[in-house]
Amino acid sequence: MLPFRQVDVFSAEPWLGNPLAVVHDADDLTDEQMARFARWTNLSETTFLSAPTDPAADYRVRIWTTTGELPFAGHPTIGSAHAWLEAGGVPRGDVVVQECGAGLVDVRRSPRLGFAAPALRRSGPVDADLRARIVRALGVTDAAVEDMAWIDNGPGWVGVDLGSADAVVGVVPDIAAFTDLKVTVLGRWDVASTEELGADVEVRAFYADGREFGEDPVTGSANAGLAQWLIGTGALPPSYTSRQGSVIGREGRSGSRPWQTGCGSRVTRPPGSSARWTSSRRTGRTDSPDGRPEAPRAGSGNEGRGDGGRCPRNGWTGMDRCGDGYEVRSTRSRTTSSSQASPMWNLLRPTGSNPWRA
Repeated sequence: MLPFRQVDVFSAEPWLGNPLAVVHDADDLTDEQMARFARWTNLSETTFLSAPTDPAADYRVRIWTTTGELPFAGHPTIGSAHAWLEAGGVPRGDVVVQECGAGLVDVRRSPRLGFAAPALRRSGPVDADLRARIVRALGVTDAAVEDMAWIDNGPGWVGVDLGSADAVVGVVPDIAAFTDLKVTVLGRWDVASTEELGADVEVRAFYADGREFGEDPVTGSANAGLAQWLIGTGALPPSYTSRQGSVIGREGRSGSRPWQTGCGSRVTRPPGSSARWTSSRRTGRTDSPDGRPEAPRAGSGNEGRGDGGRCPRNGWTGMDRCGDGYEVRSTRSRTTSSSQASPMWNLLRPTGSNPWRA
């Protein structure tokens, strides 16, 4: 049987974060078996850990929703790293190196678990028709939207800045209008509320796949994309704390801050690319000589190869400057396991006529 852990991510208090199912030693499971088990857990994501195919990685993770596989997601990244370490995994270096569909992602262990945000696959403004659909689905007016942009690092998020946290909390989504949208909204708390709540901004994330609609309790990938976008434009400070899940009875916290890398420090590498070293000052942007962000370049990303103190552009990323990446980390505490790998959780068998029988 394969060990299975359920982990509560992004909260110091049990049952108030975002749950994740993690299956260890999943090398021999088929895609069909992974999909079936992910549907059975009925969580937003289930991950399957196996030996890496890249020699630079400590382990490989495959991330499944109830409807399909994702190349990257945030709370599965942190939860999988926690489960791997708890199961006795020993990283080769100072950070845990995770291999996933988006490439290699570094996960820091101290002071809390945190991942370096991968390059945005799509960034920049949304077209007018999509903007109108999103405004209608959120049940807000167009004038209430301070900014909107693609912040897709795998799941397909569009970010919406609503200005105030009260506006975010007040969103009543039109479920029928969401269809296939994945939208995350953000607003700022005032000073008094920030001190009371221990958070600078309120975040909510809504997703639909044409059949089901949901609000995610705490979303690492969305928070990473929001940080890359809004820190990059100067709309948020370099470091801040997000609160998420309060409307649906959760109390998640995540922190976003620059992750200093310098030239030659690897954060992510896309599959099939020769790029090995990151240089992401502002994802999807390049910097002018005086350090101010210029307009995003079409197809730009945040990686280059460290070479003698230089980070020359390569064909995949279009980035030509060294700097820092952005990290999303679990705040208040490390992720906490809501169950040890006791026999009641050991549900999987990779072979046999019925691999799901306990």
